[in-house]
Amino acid sequence: MRPAVSMVARLGFRLQELPSVLGRRLSCAQDVLRRTPLYDFHLAHGGKMVEFAGWSLPVQYRDSHVDSHLHTRQHCSLFDVSHMLQISVPAAGAVHLAAALLENPEVKLAGLAARDSLRLEAGLCLYGKDIDERTTPVEGSLGWTLGKRRRAAMDFPGAKVIVPQLKSKVQQRRVGLMCEGAPMRAHSPILSTEGTVIGTVTSGCPSPCLKRNVAMGYVPYEYSRPGTLLLVEVRRKQQMAVVSKMPFVPTNYYTLK
Repeated sequence: MRPAVSMVARLGFRLQELPSVLGRRLSCAQDVLRRTPLYDFHLAHGGKMVEFAGWSLPVQYRDSHVDSHLHTRQHCSLFDVSHMLQISVPAAGAVHLAAALLENPEVKLAGLAARDSLRLEAGLCLYGKDIDERTTPVEGSLGWTLGKRRRAAMDFPGAKVIVPQLKSKVQQRRVGLMCEGAPMRAHSPILSTEGTVIGTVTSGCPSPCLKRNVAMGYVPYEYSRPGTLLLVEVRRKQQMAVVSKMPFVPTNYYTLK
């Protein structure tokens, strides 16, 4: 895995400087944060805890972010998502379950850093960054979530706005972006090749699998076609970027049949 690590480092990724979207280190005063049932389990396994949406969660463990990311792609990793309040086992049994899963040598713990780069490679949105309550499914390139029956019945909230958008051009759309040079980060301006600001990056990072920089952002509809050349401003310098299809890395989800 060392070649992948060195390549990502050349793209500008610093393992010790993770994106701000992943949270911030806990202060010496120990901020008052909520803890999941696995908090002590994380610490015992070398979890580096950060603040994330009001919770204390591991950003990574003893393995580097890149090693954890690649292990998840090649084998299997365990993420703590109980902060989403959808835990399907009693809190008292969470540690026992996690320990039992880790007895499988292919399973390792993974933190927020790996989760963020993995979901970006998959073209998945982070709520509050890539989509929010003001984003329609069409603008967010999520029209695939609306089945034919619901489109015809128009029996879901916002249908009177969303269904017509499916048949027309919206003002802006979420697109994938790829570039060389410095990594694109949230809030980086997106420009036309003429130099006019046309949008903003919402998420971005170096891709450990592709060894290229990937990002998502919003641009006017006429710039959303895959293959369109654009500019992004990173560290006050403009560099070329190309609109790319998502997911960046082909998915291989397990589907229950």
